[in-house]
Amino acid sequence: MGLESSLNFRRVSDTVTTSGTVAADGLGELGAKGYDLVINLLPDSSEYAVPDEAGIVRDQGLDYVYIPIDFARPNHEEFASFAAVMDANVGKTIHVHCAANYRVSAFYSLYAMAQGWWSTEEADEHLREIWTQGDYPAWKEFLAAERARLSG
Repeated sequence: MGLESSLNFRRVSDTVTTSGTVAADGLGELGAKGYDLVINLLPDSSEYAVPDEAGIVRDQGLDYVYIPIDFARPNHEEFASFAAVMDANVGKTIHVHCAANYRVSAFYSLYAMAQGWWSTEEADEHLREIWTQGDYPAWKEFLAAERARLSG
């Protein structure tokens, strides 16, 4: 299964794509597709985690960043770590994934808002295309708190 057929795959900018879990063969193609960095927000303990994902990515000469986000308890520190990695890699071709692109879409939408690339409405539309945060109170609260930080 290639990258583009990964669950909820999205091209969010010229240099950034996002998705749910990427199968090992899809991860193994990222170097040939011109990617520089993979950011994984899925805890290794997840049933959807790919064994030795870091090795598969690094063996191609790509950078790999692991920021495991507990789906039940997203927090500001994790988002700040994600934003710092994104800031440090501007201009690189990046793929960010988790299990279903829920964690990633939330984090990326906040990051795009913080950068002034997306309005609240654009961020909401991006999220709605992928999932309904209202079904997950921890995420609804997290997004509201982070958006309040951004506006305030």
